[in-house]
Amino acid sequence: MKLNHIIIFFFCLALSFVKDASAAASPVVLFDEAHTQQFLVGKQGDLDLSGLAKLFSEQGAEIRTGTALISKNSLLGVDALIVSGAFTPFVDSEIEAILAFLARGGKVALMTHIPSPYMSLATRLGVSFSNGVVLEQENLVDSNAQNFMVKDFTVHPLMTGISSFTAYGCWALLERSETVVSIARTSPRAWVDLNKDGKLSERDAMQAFSVILAGKVGQGNFVIFGDDAIFQNRFLKDGNYALAKNLAIWFCARKEPRLVQL
Repeated sequence: MKLNHIIIFFFCLALSFVKDASAAASPVVLFDEAHTQQFLVGKQGDLDLSGLAKLFSEQGAEIRTGTALISKNSLLGVDALIVSGAFTPFVDSEIEAILAFLARGGKVALMTHIPSPYMSLATRLGVSFSNGVVLEQENLVDSNAQNFMVKDFTVHPLMTGISSFTAYGCWALLERSETVVSIARTSPRAWVDLNKDGKLSERDAMQAFSVILAGKVGQGNFVIFGDDAIFQNRFLKDGNYALAKNLAIWFCARKEPRLVQL
């Protein structure tokens, strides 16, 4: 091989390595906005998600928003998918695309405003929801049983360095698969008003309820939050800020650069 050919070969090899390393250093995070979301990353309102998006950007992420239905094509080149505050359900093709994305190593976070849009996907992930919001008797915020501090955690990257965070109208999450684990729970005196009479009675459920679940599908990881308000601009402070930052760090973890074969 002539010297100039050798030089060109190694120049191309080095260029491909640098290009791939650069891509690995810039994870792509897609915020879904195709399901009638009212709280958006591109707006600065109290209930919007610009603060959350900023935390991902600070971890070096490229932020994208998606207003079309989720598909295998829309997830190409994406490292993490965030769905917060969906109001309309996922169609079957979207569910299959998300499961395939997870299987090949993607990360997915779902934040719940109402459970119904997530139910079909959650069932496939081994998760179900309570039929009412959690009402607490301990650690209340402003004497409102729907607003409370969460202090019971399992060791997990999301909970690193956190002593508490605050939920604002949270649904209980139920594990239906061995691949799903509870990483944050209410106090044992929390309850759900099963008979809808507005008061705690023998017919209601009182226990420690999961409010964050984490699980795996193939090579990928997902996390489901029973509340979407925790990451909205108004509430993105103290433990909620720390939780959001941990999510960004976890989801934006750098991958080792790999050589591209010429």
